[in-house]
Amino acid sequence: MRKRIGIQELISKNKSEILKDNSALEKIETKIEKKHDVKKATV
Repeated sequence: MRKRIGIQELISKNKSEILKDNSALEKIETKIEKKHDVKKATV
């Protein structure tokens, strides 16, 4: 049982880290999109 709990904890930790990475990537993507929108507006 202890090993199972350890694995579950690792999975949950990995999931939370992946979610954090995804949110960070999304923020970067939105920043890039905003920059492109500004360029389109100025052109």
